[in-house]
Amino acid sequence: MHLNRREFIAASSAMTAAAIAGSGSGKKYKACIIGDSKLGGYGHCIQYAFALRDDVATVALADPDEGGRAQHAKEVGVERTYADYREMLEKERPDLVAVGPRCTVNHRDYVLACAEVGAHGFIEKPFCDDLASGDEMVAAIEAKNLKWAIAFNFRGMALVQHAKKLVCEQGLIGTVLEARARGKEDHRAGGEDLIVLGTHVLDLMRFFMGGSPAWCTANVTVDGRAATPADVRAATEPLGPIVGERVHAMYGFQGGTAGYFDSMKNPDGNGGRFGIDIYGSRGIVSIRIPRGDEAVSVHWFDDSAWAPGGNAVNWKPLPDAPAVEVKDPLRERNKVITDDLISAIEENRRPAFSVHDGLASWELIQAVFGSCVQGGRVAIPLEDRSHPLKRWA
Repeated sequence: MHLNRREFIAASSAMTAAAIAGSGSGKKYKACIIGDSKLGGYGHCIQYAFALRDDVATVALADPDEGGRAQHAKEVGVERTYADYREMLEKERPDLVAVGPRCTVNHRDYVLACAEVGAHGFIEKPFCDDLASGDEMVAAIEAKNLKWAIAFNFRGMALVQHAKKLVCEQGLIGTVLEARARGKEDHRAGGEDLIVLGTHVLDLMRFFMGGSPAWCTANVTVDGRAATPADVRAATEPLGPIVGERVHAMYGFQGGTAGYFDSMKNPDGNGGRFGIDIYGSRGIVSIRIPRGDEAVSVHWFDDSAWAPGGNAVNWKPLPDAPAVEVKDPLRERNKVITDDLISAIEENRRPAFSVHDGLASWELIQAVFGSCVQGGRVAIPLEDRSHPLKRWA
């Protein structure tokens, strides 16, 4: 189902309210953790996904690495451990599963196994290896009316949610005209940055622009020339094939608005540009995600000319910005998402941070590679659901 911009904004705002409210149920849920200390670990604190929920008991952990299994079980406080996640799922029959490895290579198998035992879940990003496996995962979840969320924690942060309300509901910067996003531009700059960090900022782009774009065109280069099949290589961790040390992508959204993503190797370092800027007819909202990922920085520029200093206007904090205090970063990192997941289960609705969003973000990534392969604009949704770089010859 495709929502128009207004419907998307209304739905996401309603789901956000539910996320922040959390669940008032007294039911006790049984949760398990899937990790792999040698292949993607536990992502960003996924093992603590349900640690602050009084109604969730985390009872078991699976990790094929003996040392990692013992260490993480001790940290989380679970007594039952397994080398094989399938054995754990079969014996424990959990209500909830937290899938920690950030490498996508086993995500399909994890999710299908969890769906087989009827478990709801929470999974680290990126969501999948290719769109075909992502479609299969979503279909398995939907077939059993399961609820699955993905770790788009930056979108869940209070300042980002406040910015969305100001921009999309209250018109803080007037009519939204375009969005510009950048990856971390570190040693993974280009194609790998697009996957690992691009998945976050492209999710934010969809969040502010009201859904997915209709098309993408991209310029992907290596050493200043257009990328070729010979440039395709494996990422530094198991995330599938990548290409390009510089990526410039443009997305066309409903109503003619545009979104851009850039990542390039920079001899001067990444400069802290990881984030997204939303440009409107009356100003700019800028979201920066700092090193360490503890919090975001969100500022507002109130000038239709977008010209700092030209009209004696400076960047300033958002109006009525909420005070943010993080007491336990490890356990609080994903709390808004998992609180909403529990509410979604009890209210029988799609989570605000659903794997459907993870699949949509991944499609924007695959569209960049598809444009590189095809040599021009590609329509979204992509008709061919296989990985573009795997079929490039």
